[in-house]
Amino acid sequence: MHQIQKSWVCLVLSTVLLINANLSAQNNKKQYKILSVGFYNLENLFDTVDDTLINDEEFLPSGARAWTEERYKEKLTNMAYVISQIGIQDAKQGLSILGVSEIENRKVLEDLVLQPSIADRNYQIIHFNSPDGRGVDVGLLYNPKHFTPISHRAIPLMIFDEGIRRNTRDVLYVKGLLDMDTVHVLVNHWPSRGGGPITVQHRNSGAKLCRGVIDSLLEVNISSKVFVMGDLNDDPTDESIKSYLRAVSNIKEVPKTGMFNPYEDMFRRGQGSNAYRDAWSLFDQIIMTKGVTDKKSEGYHYFKANIFNKAFLVQPTGQYKGYPFRTFSGDAYQSGYSDHFPSYVYLIKEI
Repeated sequence: MHQIQKSWVCLVLSTVLLINANLSAQNNKKQYKILSVGFYNLENLFDTVDDTLINDEEFLPSGARAWTEERYKEKLTNMAYVISQIGIQDAKQGLSILGVSEIENRKVLEDLVLQPSIADRNYQIIHFNSPDGRGVDVGLLYNPKHFTPISHRAIPLMIFDEGIRRNTRDVLYVKGLLDMDTVHVLVNHWPSRGGGPITVQHRNSGAKLCRGVIDSLLEVNISSKVFVMGDLNDDPTDESIKSYLRAVSNIKEVPKTGMFNPYEDMFRRGQGSNAYRDAWSLFDQIIMTKGVTDKKSEGYHYFKANIFNKAFLVQPTGQYKGYPFRTFSGDAYQSGYSDHFPSYVYLIKEI
């Protein structure tokens, strides 16, 4: 623990800054540390090796998408560059924690964190294989200078159709120290909308699962700092998030056991993280308990949220102009990034 504190002393000296002009104007004598936490759907980050235990045939050199080693390497380069840029406008050291989805296995994350654009951050990996039929999982990357894991586990999301379990992604739960703050992170990739209205209940099940974990943590400590992040396949105004997670959009009206969702106001203003049939959705969210939003609590608290939608991540031409610039359009290789924009939040602590 002493070594962690020493490393953070060095980090503080290099990263202390005034958050912005508005905050400085309130009290120009205050100084803060700032960290960023994000989530990114990496859109089918598969390797080129045939895994006989999953359905990865389309992402093989001989598959429908001609997924060659060259394309895989380009995908890694692209994903790493995006990650290198998220949040650095204010948190110069880059993301401290990043939840990810649509990854085939641990190996693709190992290849990702070694990419030159982020290698110096020394991102560490938390990952479990999920029972998803396509083999896609969720995971967590963290900078060990900023975050120290205490415990982690995969929590099965049990969904049944006519008595038969539907295999889907587990929820990844991670507890750890974020600069000596105990935080809890739930990384999600809830079931898709493919299949029609019945799938609403599947996503509600994901929300209920997360809510159960949150309630158990708040029962022990009402000020627990919990983040629910992921590709939820629902918008901030949908039942899963409003009724089951009990998330509100007004930070001043978060109940003791409720949650704050900064992405609801963004969505109502027409912003999104993914697009379909000329309509924006905002599936990629980071939702937090009152312990994170309370400025009177010790340690870090919420400052602001963003969608990372820089111009280079936007499809420049063609049928999908203005959409996220993705890797494939159907089976046609686009050499882009992902069909989702990343989401991220800033946390600050007065020093």
